[in-house]
Amino acid sequence: MSAPGVLSFTQQGWEQVLAKVKWALVYLDAACAESLHWGCGSTRLLEAVGGPACHLREFEPAAVGGGAEQPKAVFVLSCLLKGRTVETLRDIICRSHFQYCVVVTAVNHAVHLTANHVPAAAAAELEGQPVFEQLEEKLCEWMGNMNYTAEVLHVPLLLAPVAPHLALTPAFASLFPLLPQDVHLLNSARPDKRRLGSLTEVDATTLPPELLLQIRCLVSGLSSLCEHLGVREECFAVGSLSRIIAADLANYGPAKNRRKTATGRASVVFVDRSLDLTGAVGHHGDNLVEKIISVLPQLPGHTNDVMVNMVELTALQNEEKNQSMVAPGCLAQSNDPAARALWEALLSTKHKEAVMEVRRHLVEAASRENLPIKMSMGRATPGQLMSYIQLFKNNIKALVNHCGLLQLGLATVQTLKHPQTAKWDNFLAFERLLLQSIGESTMSVVLNQLLPMIKPLDQRTNDDYSPEELLILLIYIYSVSGEFTVDKNLGEAEEKVKKALAQVFCEESELSPLLQKITGCDSSIKLTFHKSKITADELFASLRDIAGARNLMKQFKSVYVPGNHTHQASYKPLLKQVVEEIFNPERPDPVDIEHMSSGLTDLLKTGFSMFMKVSRPHPSDHPLLILFVVGGVTVSEAKMIKDLVPSLQPGTQVIVLSTRLLKPLNIPELLFATDRLHPDLGF
Repeated sequence: MSAPGVLSFTQQGWEQVLAKVKWALVYLDAACAESLHWGCGSTRLLEAVGGPACHLREFEPAAVGGGAEQPKAVFVLSCLLKGRTVETLRDIICRSHFQYCVVVTAVNHAVHLTANHVPAAAAAELEGQPVFEQLEEKLCEWMGNMNYTAEVLHVPLLLAPVAPHLALTPAFASLFPLLPQDVHLLNSARPDKRRLGSLTEVDATTLPPELLLQIRCLVSGLSSLCEHLGVREECFAVGSLSRIIAADLANYGPAKNRRKTATGRASVVFVDRSLDLTGAVGHHGDNLVEKIISVLPQLPGHTNDVMVNMVELTALQNEEKNQSMVAPGCLAQSNDPAARALWEALLSTKHKEAVMEVRRHLVEAASRENLPIKMSMGRATPGQLMSYIQLFKNNIKALVNHCGLLQLGLATVQTLKHPQTAKWDNFLAFERLLLQSIGESTMSVVLNQLLPMIKPLDQRTNDDYSPEELLILLIYIYSVSGEFTVDKNLGEAEEKVKKALAQVFCEESELSPLLQKITGCDSSIKLTFHKSKITADELFASLRDIAGARNLMKQFKSVYVPGNHTHQASYKPLLKQVVEEIFNPERPDPVDIEHMSSGLTDLLKTGFSMFMKVSRPHPSDHPLLILFVVGGVTVSEAKMIKDLVPSLQPGTQVIVLSTRLLKPLNIPELLFATDRLHPDLGF
């Protein structure tokens, strides 16, 4: 057995679920389905269920119940068993003929007690798992017979493991760090309490209860991961929301006993995404997978995978009406070792090498199947890759043997041919131009450069930027600039851009889902210029928040490196600065990487260190570094961290965790169209 990691943690969790599902009807919510998808694949679940029919259903209020010949159900849920979730359970069970129900929740019992307002001291005294036991009684009641069997258990299905070094938390995909404007909202919600001056003053006691519970659910899963890895963790944070999460993990009650017996040690460093959005919306990551997830349509119900059109491998014509007849392919190939090896290679190589790697895998697979392959050297083109893929078309055995590889091959071809991929280079060129002009001119000049690119629908060609793409460019400008002086010229330049944007929003023939959320209008007919201008004003208030996001930092104040006689101006990722500081050979006391103490012993150490030589915990102390980016991470950032850590401190293992895999378009959604303070927990 290899060393425990994110994949073994996820698979071990699913093994516990698979042991329960024989001959059952299985209901999954979206986040658990995504964990299964990347961890061991739905085929493993179907094999464990057995029987000829497909017994998987989505857990939702309208889900079909079980008939008389389906007496057993297993519900696999990522959330707290409370509110809407329990109502949906009741509705499905009441319209079914179940005699045996198993409910699996990814959130442990201690958090259920917190959600039901049981004080920590009282919770410590409780015997058994009363919340789960009460629900078991309810399940029997809904099944209609108290002698039927009901079971409620916790299995930590937190992660979707994308690679050995990278895993995501689908249930927390919309968790995003707070901005200065959120401080005003917090203040208005607590008029009788002391006013908060800035994000540094925000702590667990000032957050809305639903956000605090969401954080506790995440902490419950991370604690289970540390238990699986056999480590006692030291928690560190960069940024205000990260500080709250890190402190919650450091002081998480149920972790105290496991920490006493853990033999390994790890540093867990949480970082707020909002401190550097340049990397999230920029197009400088020279990575094929980043382009694939940006241009191909999202797999329904998923946050981190895409649909690959598989019609080319059938006898159907590749027309739109046929695309929905053939099930789409995807990137996650958890049951296919050869495809998984290619996928991991694509994550860790540059664009050109990745395309060559896809070609090499296709050529080798075709040779093994004795398909009539014509070898060609030089650049790998989409046409050439397609000709190799077509060889598998009429050979059902070869198709089945290499199905995973063909999905990744088609994803590559469809991305290379996609019109958005050509636009990627336009973005990159404009971003490079911006980097140079930010150093040489004021913010107002930079905004005036953007102005002629803001065009209404009837004046746009395919090369011009859509409203959403303009938002991406604005986020890039404000995030990379950081703090700037506000003067009359800037006010005028911003006003011009706002008016132009408002006009563009009004003249769209139909509003995209993102614009509907941002403007609060479901159709462009209802969107007046006045309403549109108010939206633009709000967007710019958020943009200024982004520019000031690093103001509270002492060391990581900038991601912009000015040019000089020998080098052009460039962008230096915050994550790179954080990792370099962690492994700084001088080992200075970190300034912006705060250590979160877990209880009295740590506080005493910190106190003594003022007048005695007590070494304070440092994030480079341990052989394992877990870097958790709150708010999403890009493929190229994960690759950069994976390559950088061993070069700075050989022998240190690194795992990158994040709430989601980012593409540029996710950021306007998370910034402008997400209620960061009040996540929907369903109650």
